[in-house]
Amino acid sequence: MRALLVVDMLVDFIDPGGALYIGPVAESLVAGVKARLDSYRASGDLIIFICDHHLEDDHEFQMFPPHGIEGSGGEEIFPELSPHSSERIIAKRRFSAFFGTDLDLTLREKSVNEIEITGCVTNICILYTSADARALNYKVTVPQNAVASFDQDAHNFALQEMEKTLGVILK
Repeated sequence: MRALLVVDMLVDFIDPGGALYIGPVAESLVAGVKARLDSYRASGDLIIFICDHHLEDDHEFQMFPPHGIEGSGGEEIFPELSPHSSERIIAKRRFSAFFGTDLDLTLREKSVNEIEITGCVTNICILYTSADARALNYKVTVPQNAVASFDQDAHNFALQEMEKTLGVILK
């Protein structure tokens, strides 16, 4: 079975007024992620939204501006991509969607062995989620039109690293 992971498609990353807005690339990213959501919804495959959900004093804010803070509104899924009631939402506080969450357990309970990862930011949460997924022996696909970063060079490096080092399938 396969599953779609929608990573950090949150107001703080996608809305121009968001705390860590990824820039104009957000518009095409939303379209790319929406297309993947539509495809998975039509086929009835598993969809899981992975969402930054930080505390106000999170240590991550030593490196990045505060974002995705619980109760701020910025941690909400971008409205155009709102999950359906049957779709799971998993909160995370670190880069990898697997670290400190029940994502692996959820996927294994559903007999998932293949995941597709979409969302942002390519060189941070997408890359580290891909690395952990591959370490856990999941087959991983990343559609290039459904991931983005605020830094195009870092985005390109992350895609290359995922493909050449991790064995992620890029499409």
